[in-house]
Amino acid sequence: MTAAERRTSLSLAAIFALRMLGLFLVLPVFALEAARYPGGDNPALVGLAMGIYGLTQAFLQIPLGMASDRWGRKRIILAGLAVFALGSLVAAWAPTLEWLTVGRALQGGGAISAAVTAFIADTTRDEVRTKAMAMVGIGIALMFASSLVLAPILAHHIGLGGLFAITCVLALTGMAVVAWVVPPEPSLQRDAGRGGLAEVLRDAGLLRLNLGVFVLHAVQLAMWMAVPALLVGAGLEAPRHWIVYLLALVGSFAVMGGVLFRLERRGYLRAVFLIAIGLILLVQLIFWWSSRQAEPASLAWLAVALFLFFLGFNTLEASQPSLASRLAPARSRGAALGVYNTLQSVGFFVGGAAGGWLVAHLGASGLFMACAALSLVWLVVAWPMQAPAVQGLRRVTP
Repeated sequence: MTAAERRTSLSLAAIFALRMLGLFLVLPVFALEAARYPGGDNPALVGLAMGIYGLTQAFLQIPLGMASDRWGRKRIILAGLAVFALGSLVAAWAPTLEWLTVGRALQGGGAISAAVTAFIADTTRDEVRTKAMAMVGIGIALMFASSLVLAPILAHHIGLGGLFAITCVLALTGMAVVAWVVPPEPSLQRDAGRGGLAEVLRDAGLLRLNLGVFVLHAVQLAMWMAVPALLVGAGLEAPRHWIVYLLALVGSFAVMGGVLFRLERRGYLRAVFLIAIGLILLVQLIFWWSSRQAEPASLAWLAVALFLFFLGFNTLEASQPSLASRLAPARSRGAALGVYNTLQSVGFFVGGAAGGWLVAHLGASGLFMACAALSLVWLVVAWPMQAPAVQGLRRVTP
């Protein structure tokens, strides 16, 4: 990568990471902390509050992605971060679960994912774009990892409102990075065609990735409606959950760097991709089995399951954005990445809302069985994928 490509990619990945840290920071503790609010005794409403930001994002990803094609990436990114900061303030102030839901919905209005990824694609050459997009994916994975470690500790001291105040500061920091660190946009970007949805929706490879990002984030959000309770049942108090998360995360990153990414570089992209999906499925079955036992599952068993989940999740989170950017036609890039990020947002919403409903009506075992079924569908759909070499890189094709 050239110096300009590194600067652009790293700064935009940092913006993405700051925003995702703000979103992920509340995830591991939301179900427990939201129960303290008036109305928080209803798991379905708690799940709606957790996942509604994904719904508002889903409505806005494609329009804002196309708007960034027309009016410029930086303008849309700055506006989105401002809306996200406003939503964080409302959620930090919220005296009831209803107001907390309003704040979360406003957070989702800052739908900048498509604009950021399109900006990276605009400013990198084809031969290094996969590396640039992987920076974003790895940044998201690191923020998810950090949030799992930090959230229980911070929530114990400052509560859920304090966590949302931190997300506001992170959004404002992201705005500063956009204004003073991110290089200027290419002058030709605003003249780029917005592309068509029809072309994107006919691409089998992109459709597989769109389904994958939906399932990955739906399962990710839904399972946290029940995983903290499993850890508490195993005898680990909520403020100490970070210990298990940290051990599992460090192990997963070690295996990713030492084994999985090396296999991918040697041409085993399909195998790595399918193995990662299989790990997500396996973990849901482990949690389902654990939730059905008369005695609480052992802490060691749950820690192993979390290690396997993080291994699969982080691998997919680092590779899928790169694959989507490689598959997206240049003339339809804004539309393609808008659809991809829309499905990610829909996954967040469905995971939170459906996860809360499932726990309320079917219990934790019903939740994990639903997550396992969804993961199995993804594995079946992804199975035909191929990875032929293209200009020294690999792309997913039908």
